[in-house]
Amino acid sequence: MKPLPITLTAQDLVSLANFPGRIALIVEDAGKIGPTGTRLDRLMRGGLKRFISSEAFSSLAAGEVRELAFPTGLATESLLVCSLPRKADRLTARKCGGAIAKSHGKADTLILAANHPQAAEIALGAGLRCYDFSDHKTAEARKFGAISVMVNDPDRLQPDVAQGAALAEGVFFTRDLVNEPANILTTTEFANRLADLSKLGIEVEVLDEAALTKLGMGALLGVGLGSETPSHVVVMQWRGGAKDDAPLALVGKGVVFDTGGISIKPAGGMEEMTMDMGGAGVVAGVMKTLALRKAKANVVGLVGLVENMPDGKAQRPGDVVRSMKGDTIEVINTDAEGRLVLADVLWYAQERFKPAGVINLATLTGAIIVALGSENAGVFSNDDALCDAFLKSATTEGEGAWRMPMGKAYDDKLKSRIADMMNVGGREGGSITAAQFLKRFIKEGQPWIHLDIAGVTLAKGETDTAPKGATGWGVLSLNRLIAERFETK
Repeated sequence: MKPLPITLTAQDLVSLANFPGRIALIVEDAGKIGPTGTRLDRLMRGGLKRFISSEAFSSLAAGEVRELAFPTGLATESLLVCSLPRKADRLTARKCGGAIAKSHGKADTLILAANHPQAAEIALGAGLRCYDFSDHKTAEARKFGAISVMVNDPDRLQPDVAQGAALAEGVFFTRDLVNEPANILTTTEFANRLADLSKLGIEVEVLDEAALTKLGMGALLGVGLGSETPSHVVVMQWRGGAKDDAPLALVGKGVVFDTGGISIKPAGGMEEMTMDMGGAGVVAGVMKTLALRKAKANVVGLVGLVENMPDGKAQRPGDVVRSMKGDTIEVINTDAEGRLVLADVLWYAQERFKPAGVINLATLTGAIIVALGSENAGVFSNDDALCDAFLKSATTEGEGAWRMPMGKAYDDKLKSRIADMMNVGGREGGSITAAQFLKRFIKEGQPWIHLDIAGVTLAKGETDTAPKGATGWGVLSLNRLIAERFETK
């Protein structure tokens, strides 16, 4: 779905009395309501000031909202009052916008932000929270009314709101992909949706199995042997920076469904394995955002699209496959398939593009959920500067991320009796040995980050800016990292 359009409108206090939808008033420090609030209070015969002086308002935390239904003197069906200090940070402002949007329905909503310095972030939070995935419901899909943000100087804020709209579209693209069931989002359909990004100026190539065989991607191809849907690698290039600047490479795991293969998963919860392409979904969302905002950076996104199914042709535990790099891998567990996909795509990305940095994303291990829960993604890196920059971006955007250790002792667990390495290293430190496996396919001196997003890709409940389901985690952080570290100034 497309994100809800968020529009700016100039301050017009005369129209407030007859606005038929919902009105949201941003109240700043110490209950100051300004000219806008004063106008509403007069129409409400002092009702607004009485509410703001009550405990119901004073108990609100910054960014929280209270609803006054059918207020006297106004045509609106409800007045939403949000407490947001002038010095509130961007995340609190987004929380405020999300809280307003959460109660948003078919009626139009007017957010009265006047000259609040975080008006654009309020708009972004509202836009992100209005996401709804109802493509496969037979009942009429949920329809949202329009959201307008009334400010003193809309022309000044328009560029910031446009940037927010580009972010929202990227996040929504990721959420749509992750929420889509696997019988709809096959590897071929996924590739087709990415090919459509060429309309935005992204160069897109779809490599088929014949091309992957020629390249020697035996690790990736082995994962998809049991599936009726063919494996692909999709390459997306955005060339917005200087011609000679090496690109940042984003690499995503795109397992459209993961049964575990011959090492089959338990039935309980297997339906959630439609989200095992979450890394590829984030890469796609970032690429869309970069194109929409015309980012002055060179970025290449590469995703390995496979399906891991049990079949007479499927690879078995004990099989040995040869990677594009040339290393052989003993497949101990066919449910540790994502690292096999990433191994070949990571090597291909470095061989072809000689990138300035490599960041891969994958719903790689259940072990990272045991370690960090659903609050943080696991961050593994061989480069302190790049890692610190990413962690700073993630903190700024409110996307939880925590750096994890690496080291030779973990790497040693991957030794194989019959091949160059095994694809698993036992239960202890499972997310770390998975990262060590990937590191073997990173060239010496190549700055690299591995993001294990298994715990943050699909939310069990709603968040400030997203409903239950796909979160789109990572689009905001990576976009900020690119803007601050890789764009031409």
